[in-house]
Amino acid sequence: MSADADGALGRVVFIDDEAEVRRANGQSLELEGFAVEAFPAAEPALAAILAAPPGVVVSDVRLPGLDGVGLLARLRRVDPDLPVILITGHGDIRMAVAAMQGGAYDFLAKPYPAEALVASVRRALERRRLVMENRALRARLDAAVEEDPAFLGDSPAMVRLRALVREVARADVDVLIFGETGSGKEVVAGALHRWSRRAGRNFVAMNCGALPDSVVESELFGHEAGAFTGAVKRRVGRIEHAHGGTLFLDEIESMPLPLQVKLLRVLQERTVEPLGTNEVRPVDMRVVAATKVDLGQAAAQGTFRDDLYHRLNVVTVAIPRLSDRGDDVLLLFQHFLRRAAARFEKPVPPITAAIRDHLRDHAWPGNVRELGHFAERCALGLVALPQAAPEAAPAGTLTEQVDGFERRLIRDELRVAGGDVRAVAEALGLPRKTLYDKMTRHRLNPADYR
Repeated sequence: MSADADGALGRVVFIDDEAEVRRANGQSLELEGFAVEAFPAAEPALAAILAAPPGVVVSDVRLPGLDGVGLLARLRRVDPDLPVILITGHGDIRMAVAAMQGGAYDFLAKPYPAEALVASVRRALERRRLVMENRALRARLDAAVEEDPAFLGDSPAMVRLRALVREVARADVDVLIFGETGSGKEVVAGALHRWSRRAGRNFVAMNCGALPDSVVESELFGHEAGAFTGAVKRRVGRIEHAHGGTLFLDEIESMPLPLQVKLLRVLQERTVEPLGTNEVRPVDMRVVAATKVDLGQAAAQGTFRDDLYHRLNVVTVAIPRLSDRGDDVLLLFQHFLRRAAARFEKPVPPITAAIRDHLRDHAWPGNVRELGHFAERCALGLVALPQAAPEAAPAGTLTEQVDGFERRLIRDELRVAGGDVRAVAEALGLPRKTLYDKMTRHRLNPADYR
């Protein structure tokens, strides 16, 4: 942590019951550019810390009332990552060991030189800065996941997939993604990049099956001017462009066999040799390959190189089929439907019984992509499904039948709106108080539809 740190990360809370110690240590820290708040006891310091967490806490162990070890325990319950440095004038080794085991960042025995305190605070603040940056990054990444349809869902399969992708992302290894068409392989590859140490560098994607064989090599390896007819200027290939970042090769099974040999060499030696030159250039990248076929079987059949398959297959991430994700289908459909309605500037249409039956019974061979297209057609009013038989009107008086219709209407709107009472009130043209009264009378709880 540099001395010019500002805000909470540059703030030090110093606690000691001796006024001279507080003055001298506070001055030493302030001369290094840190903002210091000094307290004679733990209780007022704790209140200030809880109101506005600092970057680091430095506390004497022996204090009137709540001692330093007790303060450490309190702070650990609130924020286990807040660094706490404990100091004592007694040099108790057992106390030091216990404090470190209890989560103290550092332990200083009096008398200590000012340089030792400053150095310990600076290290603690650097650690705090990294922790806070990681927290902010995790929050942004979690928000990004919520916007990635392939990651939406609470099914066990998706919970396992999110955990696996997050874990694998931290390990800088090549990854093979297996998933059916439309299951979200590029979304998973993007998450592996965002959650890795390479997140700040390029994510370079290439669909091996979308390019003619004649240009795949040039796209992948690059070329120098004059390397072949039409090569009027130098072109950096996808491999070299991914230096420091991630290279995503989709439909890797479509790569021509001669290029597979060259790709294997790149993976083994981490170098690239563009067309038209003998210059070998080092590359540092993670390779994520995706396939919709069993590469092991393809290798056995001779349509894919066995050695390349084993080189790519360091870690395999399998994406579940949409049909294996249970109630995630409705959640995903609601997400797509709202997004499509907003894009087309149309009201969100109701999810009819026929649509619900289709969502439940359809096999979804196109997976998430097919579901997204279906939602777009629904938003545009282009879906004509056979309507389910209407629910039988309840027996009873006219009032009872009207009440039954009203309940079903409010219930269906709650399903469409995901329990958003404001959206339901707007859709039905009702004041919210009136809607709440009706939901209470019909025993409808918005939380059941979120």
